[in-house]
Amino acid sequence: MQNITPFLWFDDNAEEAVNFYVSIFKNARVDSITRFGEATPGPKGRVMTIAFSLDGANFVAFNGGHTNPEGEDIGASFSLSASRAISFVVTAKTQSELDELWEKLLEGGQPLQCGWLADKFGVTWQVVPEGLSEVLAGEDAEGSARAMQAMLAMVKLDIEVLKRAYQQA
Repeated sequence: MQNITPFLWFDDNAEEAVNFYVSIFKNARVDSITRFGEATPGPKGRVMTIAFSLDGANFVAFNGGHTNPEGEDIGASFSLSASRAISFVVTAKTQSELDELWEKLLEGGQPLQCGWLADKFGVTWQVVPEGLSEVLAGEDAEGSARAMQAMLAMVKLDIEVLKRAYQQA
């Protein structure tokens, strides 16, 4: 059982975001939906939280709004795109799987450097190939340095290019 669950704050589009994520990952599902009621701060009947899972990792999405109970705007401090300090790493088994995940997560979002992207909801993802650590931290320090330099020049990662850079004599 997973003991730590990421909790994602959305203004009012948690359900749209969850449906987007569940449509991308093959092993994904919505586990439960909680709605605002009479004694809650949100509009009655609107989605409050959605528990969901992506490839066995549990998440909760929350429609928290952009104002506090006093009506003050807190949107900037609770924005998913306010910081790149937290991201979700997705490891792809093949380059074609990486390409597919990249394109789907990037839809409406922004590509970043070194396999990172911010999706249309502001959530930051790292889409990386299986075997990345072997070329970036392999036994050949010079090869790892070459692979790192190759990666720093990439937006979407290409494992074959990274392997070639590592193996280059």
